[in-house]
Amino acid sequence: MVDRDKITPLRADYKHRRSARHVIINTAFEEKISIIYYYPNLQPDIIDSLIDNGYRGIVIAGTGLGHINKPVYPALKRARDKGIAVYMTVQTLWGYVQMYVYETGREMMQLGVVPAANLLPEVAYVKLCWALGQTDDLDKVKEIMLTPIAGEITEREPYNGYLIYQGGIPEVEEFIRGIKR
Repeated sequence: MVDRDKITPLRADYKHRRSARHVIINTAFEEKISIIYYYPNLQPDIIDSLIDNGYRGIVIAGTGLGHINKPVYPALKRARDKGIAVYMTVQTLWGYVQMYVYETGREMMQLGVVPAANLLPEVAYVKLCWALGQTDDLDKVKEIMLTPIAGEITEREPYNGYLIYQGGIPEVEEFIRGIKR
């Protein structure tokens, strides 16, 4: 939080500035990545078009716990067979992809879709661009994607994290204290 007199970090676990002055900047960045926000009746030709146009990675912002409709499955299989990295995120600001809960999620994982924890779609996009700029090895890409480097993936989210990370709202905090015992 920033006010006139000081800057107060919202979290104590942020990465502090390094004392070393020698920095290596690695700007390798794959541009053929796309985000698809799932909506009812999404057609597989959208994913087929990305495959046909040489895209190397796809981030899907799925519904609920990270799902899309079954008619898209053949396109996902085709993407897997072409070696395209496909990651599932959710469309909400809070919450994790949970692809083990329902059969459709497990089926998508068998088709090569990787659950991206609680990465926001846009963060997953940038991280996938960078990861595929570093390597073509999809196992290494997965390791990069699922390793948090700046708090973009959290171990768990606090019940009131949406307030904490925004600096809190006093009247809401007071209300929560009144009902949370």
